[in-house]
Amino acid sequence: MIPAFRMAAAQFPVSAPGRWEDFATMLAEWVGQAARQKAKLLVFPEYGAMSLAAVFTKAVRADLRAQIREMQALRQPFLDVLRELCRIHDAYILCPSFPWECAPDTFRNRAWFIAPDGRMDFQDKQVMTRFERERWDIRGGTEQKVFSTTLGMIGIATCYDAEFPLLVRAQVDAGAQLILVPSCTDTLAGWQRVRIGARARALENQCFVAQAPLVGDAPWSPAIDTNIGAAGIFGPPDTGFPDDGILAEGTLNDATWILAEIDFDRVRKVRDQGQVLNHRHWSEHVGPALASEPPAVTVIPLG
Repeated sequence: MIPAFRMAAAQFPVSAPGRWEDFATMLAEWVGQAARQKAKLLVFPEYGAMSLAAVFTKAVRADLRAQIREMQALRQPFLDVLRELCRIHDAYILCPSFPWECAPDTFRNRAWFIAPDGRMDFQDKQVMTRFERERWDIRGGTEQKVFSTTLGMIGIATCYDAEFPLLVRAQVDAGAQLILVPSCTDTLAGWQRVRIGARARALENQCFVAQAPLVGDAPWSPAIDTNIGAAGIFGPPDTGFPDDGILAEGTLNDATWILAEIDFDRVRKVRDQGQVLNHRHWSEHVGPALASEPPAVTVIPLG
């Protein structure tokens, strides 16, 4: 039996650090705030690392490709700081996602997941938005994963990925009971699409889903100039959960953490004793052929 734990989802603000050290200090302050509230799992948003582009020249900041090329020099310090914060606070951290160069001039939207003992792996976003594919040339990932941790089995569906039921269902079939949804949206409608997707995934899979958005304005950046959202931690609106399925939610565009207790025993109970049994009845709506296909998901041990 895995004990319940407290998780924190960030409404993380964009910033304009003058130096790498300023961003590192901000990360440390934010992680410390959540740790003082006894959070054992911290979720940062999609493209939360893009504030680092502010440390470069005005010409680099204004160029969508140049800024992410230059950011590659900061990859190792970025991971080193977050690994140390995991160790200090004995917590898991889903890092702010980072446009990661995987081959020469080929970038993926990568979210690193780090354990308290320093082990880490990543989930690349699978489905690119129009902006990512048409203007930024960020490529989709090639592998879906579920992370086996001391807290339980956890999947990651980055922003737009949460709007595709079969992506998340494959992670749930591989054992995930909590799906993390880091997001970055520049309109209220965009945030609502991801939020609705997150709540729908919690409903149909009878699991926990947590959304963590980037918030605030960065007029200097062509990538993250406007960011709208509020964090939410959701479950199915059914037995053992709130009637609306919302365990915690933030105020739109505030820079803050929201927190909730995660107890996977609630997932087991609702899947066995719920008023409806969406998780069990999945195959009845997709058909036996699709339901019997083995999920293309890799289980990564992180604790």
